[in-house]
Amino acid sequence: MNWIENMNNALEYIEENVENNISSEEIAKVAYSSKFHFLRMFNMLTGMTLGEYIRQRKLSLAAKDIMSSNMKIIDIAYKYGYETPEAFTKAFKKLNNISPSEARKKGKNLKAIPPLSFQITVKGEERMDYKIIKKEEFKIVGLVKRVSTKNNVNFKVIPKFWDEICKNGTYNKICKSEGQLGVLGVCYDSDKEQEEFSYMIAVEGEEIQGLDNCKVITIPDCTWAVFESVGPMPNAIQKVWNRIFAEWFPATKYEHADAPELEVYLPGDPNAEDYKCEVWIPIVEKTQM
Repeated sequence: MNWIENMNNALEYIEENVENNISSEEIAKVAYSSKFHFLRMFNMLTGMTLGEYIRQRKLSLAAKDIMSSNMKIIDIAYKYGYETPEAFTKAFKKLNNISPSEARKKGKNLKAIPPLSFQITVKGEERMDYKIIKKEEFKIVGLVKRVSTKNNVNFKVIPKFWDEICKNGTYNKICKSEGQLGVLGVCYDSDKEQEEFSYMIAVEGEEIQGLDNCKVITIPDCTWAVFESVGPMPNAIQKVWNRIFAEWFPATKYEHADAPELEVYLPGDPNAEDYKCEVWIPIVEKTQM
């Protein structure tokens, strides 16, 4: 079985068990994947978390039951795993802007989230070069924000975080302590089910002179796939991120290891057409294809 078939089998498993309380571990197992890799791939490829997708499918099927059956709304709520009718009504109203009882009375058109399926399009426009690096455990130090991925809040919070430290002079202090890897943007302690992660602006080491409230974390001994980004920020590096998950992972024998992701910002003008930086992805070889 290939990667695309495994992922689609996982989607079919969700559909077959959508009325049950299925875990992300069970779904990842169907895809012959680790939980961490499956959740990361799903999020990058669909733009939503696995939990969000399952919730939307449950609500879509519940809406169908409301409009096409005489089932009591309380029974529909329990059918799709809601512990109380109030919790179901709140979730239903958030998606459809109308309560279940109002929808049934008025015959309103409701939102339907169709089942997903994965397809890979081979464009062949450009080769994706990378290198594999093994690096021993090392420490990094920096400033941290806990970031939500709900409604893509992270795409607003992280640029604002960078903007703040550049404007208040903190970035210059960080640069003075940078090591061989330069300044790092680090994603770690990811909780895909709670839809949040920690983001650190950091350098190698355990101290940044002149900065208080810094946090030190350990980057484990790991194998990394390193990809070069060339072009103005942030568009160039965002394109690299997308290609890693949409093209590179499906075509290789690797999957994402449960370790931090690094963006390595090298010296230069980040707005320049030839600005170079790197994305470091922790990897392990797939145990089963």
